[in-house]
Amino acid sequence: MSEEELIELKFRLADGSDIGPLKFSSTANAATLKEKVVALWPQEKGNGPKLISDIKLINAGRILENNTTLAESTFPASGLPRDVITMHVVLRPVLPQKLQDEYEKTARKKTGCSCSIL
Repeated sequence: MSEEELIELKFRLADGSDIGPLKFSSTANAATLKEKVVALWPQEKGNGPKLISDIKLINAGRILENNTTLAESTFPASGLPRDVITMHVVLRPVLPQKLQDEYEKTARKKTGCSCSIL
């Protein structure tokens, strides 16, 4: 049985501090990574995320969807040894409840196509 490849990651926060480095399986998805970030968020930073939907992970200029695996999102450089991969963590801004309700209403309305073909 072949040994599963482990990928070493660190998560860069907006203030320049890092969480990690941590090792993850290449089959781990972005939702698993987000759960780890939420769990390890530094307590001294009061505005931490509560849910995985509160954060976005960015790797190589791409926002990772929750179902994207590490194997799909990493690009190994040929000929170079594996190094720690840095993923950037972006927090979704917290909206007041009134604005959040309005945002959700407009998001539901915009689900259909408004294109017209003449």
